[in-house]
Amino acid sequence: MKGITLRSPGGLERLKLTEMPDPGTPGPGEIRVRVHASSLNYHDYGVVSGRMPTADGRIPMSDGAGVVEAVGEGVTDYSVGDHVVSCFFPGWHEGPPTVSDFSTTPGDGVDGYARQVVVRPATWFTQAPKGFSHAEAATLTTAGLTAWRALVVNGGLKAGDVVLVLGTGGVSIFALQIAKAMGATVIATSSSDQKLERVRALGADHTINYRQHEDWGIRARDWTGGRGIDHVIEVGGPGTLAQSIAAVRVGGHIALIGVLTGRAGEVPTGALMAKQARLQGLIVGSRSQQMVFVYALEATGLRPVIDRSFGLVEIADAFRYEESGAHFGKICLEF
Repeated sequence: MKGITLRSPGGLERLKLTEMPDPGTPGPGEIRVRVHASSLNYHDYGVVSGRMPTADGRIPMSDGAGVVEAVGEGVTDYSVGDHVVSCFFPGWHEGPPTVSDFSTTPGDGVDGYARQVVVRPATWFTQAPKGFSHAEAATLTTAGLTAWRALVVNGGLKAGDVVLVLGTGGVSIFALQIAKAMGATVIATSSSDQKLERVRALGADHTINYRQHEDWGIRARDWTGGRGIDHVIEVGGPGTLAQSIAAVRVGGHIALIGVLTGRAGEVPTGALMAKQARLQGLIVGSRSQQMVFVYALEATGLRPVIDRSFGLVEIADAFRYEESGAHFGKICLEF
């Protein structure tokens, strides 16, 4: 079978198409999955670019979706032909967070899904939403579940809440869709007027070009009549956090899920304290949360926004496209 390996020390030019041995038949508790799609995330880019070092020869990509080809002894949750999607933290099944690193994350601490076939424990997957393409299902593992956990699991989102999403990447677009499906109001930011037009078409109630308005957080707050935002989907990190704090309402919720502007920086702690807001970091979610998310997708009819798909051999080009920032929603690999 074919797959992609990453040679140390990383870099897009060090992604290589490789002939790999077939993983064989599944053992007890395992399933064999023909992988058909993956999706690109900022975390995956950190690994393949070498910014987040991993083992030499690592198979990248944390997201994988495909079809069950065989089941091992004792597996009752899956049958041959089922469409499944992988979990970001294979060992975190339910309950509060149990992991604080990526040592068990496919495509980072262990081999990932940039390959045609895997044999893994059945608990490393959930069912994919009925009617989803493999590419659509592959967007759920990281980006979709992150948005779901931020708004619904941690945030307790309810109809009438106001949500602020930063940018138009995978997590932010999912958050916009989830919020609108649950009856919330959404404010979206981007540096592109064209992208802002697209988020309005998806239901965004108000948009702000942050290149034109550096005080976008204050403007978002003012748009609410001064009350402020209930939930901020903070993907930027230190470079955007001050404006997110300015935007959030007293007692509101900021979900810190990204570090696009850096891993460390000054936090206006006085302003955060005065707002009595909750700043909560999170990394994706558990298997049980993913299962509930899948049920919600089936109930609401929400479908992921996929900007563009690439073939497996085009993986470096796919990441270059992600680097460009031109995408809107998710970028996928299909193979």
